[in-house]
Amino acid sequence: MNTLTQFSVDRKTPAYWRITFHNPPINLIDPDTIFELLTLLDQMEADSELKIVVFDSADPDYFMAHYDMARAGERQRSPKESELPPWIDFATRLSNSHVISIAQIRGRTRGLGSEFALACDMRFASQENAVFGQPEVAVGVVPGGGGNEVLSHLVGRARALEIILSADDYDAQTAERYGWINRAIPDADLEDFVEGLVRRISSFDRQTLQEAKRLLTRTGVPDATELLESRAAFLSTATAKTTQEFLPKVFAKGLGKRGDFEFRLGHHVGNID
Repeated sequence: MNTLTQFSVDRKTPAYWRITFHNPPINLIDPDTIFELLTLLDQMEADSELKIVVFDSADPDYFMAHYDMARAGERQRSPKESELPPWIDFATRLSNSHVISIAQIRGRTRGLGSEFALACDMRFASQENAVFGQPEVAVGVVPGGGGNEVLSHLVGRARALEIILSADDYDAQTAERYGWINRAIPDADLEDFVEGLVRRISSFDRQTLQEAKRLLTRTGVPDATELLESRAAFLSTATAKTTQEFLPKVFAKGLGKRGDFEFRLGHHVGNID
């Protein structure tokens, strides 16, 4: 079994796992994160009793901050061969997996972090302590991990355009109203609510749960072809001359570091000269 350094797995029952992300200082997603997520997914799919998993964070301020742009040039690795790039392989497999996935969100969830949550089957967030955003456009790139496709399906074209083109932060109440997440729940009640829902679902017949998810997924999940198109657009914009000239200014302001710039990223990326 592969060693995990960024994730810990609490096997609550044979049917239910809780998986916690911890990658200091601010829970950035990097190539190692994606490798470990694929390793976890292999383990989930190989388990004949597992029905449901919950993903949460060890950092109350950051669920999954965004991709680590300082490591953007590194090749992403996969535990086993796939025709798809590692992130697209993970996102499409998670959405179509027989295992039900829930994101329990506290803290900032932006960029690829938001796209991770969107790849999960359900999203429940702290009413007071969850923030969502797709800040890519503000730094000269477009979302490339599923945000374009899933947001337009969940919230509608107009609101998806608002979210992506504004590159701003959105609180949990707005995210709930838009349909970005299932519910915004008072922080003190979040854990109990998710735990109660998971215990209820995990008590039901595994085959019936799998069939219900399969039927509900038929028209609601982007296929790999759509995600590959967004990835190509992301790579094209990321390597553009204007973006390459602009990114050093963002790093100089504090991108990827714990501090006010990351904490209020939506505000700051809209106000860089």
